[in-house]
Amino acid sequence: MEGQNAAAGIDGSADQWVVTLSCKDRPGIVHKVSGAVVGAEGNITELQQFTSQDTGNFFIRLQFATRQPREAIVDQLTPVARELQASWQMDVVGRPLRTLILASRAGHCLQDLLFRQHAGQLSVHVPLVLSNHDNLRQLSDFYHVPFESHPVTPETKPDFERRVRQVVEDEGVELVVLARYMQILSPELCDFLQGRAINIHHSFLPGFKGANPYRQAHARGVKLIGATAHFVTADLDEGPIIEQNVVRVDHADSPKQLMAIGQDVESRTLSQAVRLFSEHRVLLDGIRTIVFQ
Repeated sequence: MEGQNAAAGIDGSADQWVVTLSCKDRPGIVHKVSGAVVGAEGNITELQQFTSQDTGNFFIRLQFATRQPREAIVDQLTPVARELQASWQMDVVGRPLRTLILASRAGHCLQDLLFRQHAGQLSVHVPLVLSNHDNLRQLSDFYHVPFESHPVTPETKPDFERRVRQVVEDEGVELVVLARYMQILSPELCDFLQGRAINIHHSFLPGFKGANPYRQAHARGVKLIGATAHFVTADLDEGPIIEQNVVRVDHADSPKQLMAIGQDVESRTLSQAVRLFSEHRVLLDGIRTIVFQ
């Protein structure tokens, strides 16, 4: 399926485009896809490909420059994708993805995302932050991002999730980021957001659940702490993994220090995952991801 929201150049210079495509592996795919790009007078500036030996699926991501309009590129690529029975997307390189952020009380991940958006380090545009608490309103206001808080209880959870759906549809949201949003999404909302919602989870060896995981980690003398960013699925914290990071710690680190280290790695890992997704570098292959760095 070819993507949307691509724009033609306005100064006569070549536009930069990114195309991702996946299909069953067969000989000649790279030749056909690159040939279509050349047919649109495109100059390929980056190309990565991968064949999964587990699923037999082929994946390719390429960037190219051309002065041809979007329609001319689509005309070249559509018959190739049809012949390959491929799923594909096309977009302008660097176009900010419209991104809804869900948050609760902890502000470290939200702060990092909003700062990086403000600094131009992430290709996202955040039209709204939705939260089940009001704690982070001032942080969102600082970055001039609209903020809404709605208490979530078993009785009001359906209302909150309806608001999420409404924002996604009304604002043309392409990505939903759970920035330490401490509520479990319903299976129905997970299905609605399939492949376009990213969560961050603190990862320990062993894994600690419940309250005060960093205090539990300190008590057990953990040597590594880390974080995992993954797609949201109805199976809690088991969605396809996008990015992971770990940091070495030791017995001298207090629970407070472990929390600070852990929050830093959570923020970095989530932002890295959002960057990879926004640059169209993450492709799904069943229950795992193919990530073109």
